[in-house]
Amino acid sequence: MAASHATGVRATGRCLCGAVAYEVRGPMRDVVNCHCKQCLRTHGHMAAYSRVRRADLVMAEKRGLKWYQSSDAARRGFCQECGASMFWDLLNDDSVAIAAGSIDAPTGLKTIRHIFVADKGDYYEIEDGLEQLPKGQAPS
Repeated sequence: MAASHATGVRATGRCLCGAVAYEVRGPMRDVVNCHCKQCLRTHGHMAAYSRVRRADLVMAEKRGLKWYQSSDAARRGFCQECGASMFWDLLNDDSVAIAAGSIDAPTGLKTIRHIFVADKGDYYEIEDGLEQLPKGQAPS
């Protein structure tokens, strides 16, 4: 479903099999590419995430949604049916990160920076000219 099809819906998205689907009913941050060790292991490569206010993320289907506590500070949401990585949730925060590849096109988003580049895989280079932070996230 495209964002323009429902009143108040900015974007929609889902996992590969459809057992996890969502609507975003507010602004989305542009995409940040994360190269941390956890994202490399979870996604098999770096991860690309947008971010939304928690109150603006509405689950349309969650029968497949499973959460994995990946650290003391965060958890990761994935589809337990198809294995798609969907969310990164910083606990005690009012926002949640959404895997950019799960958002239905057109997203209207662009990639704005790379984070945790000190941890990136040794098999690739980052050559797009965007800001690169050795560790965490710059203020949005």
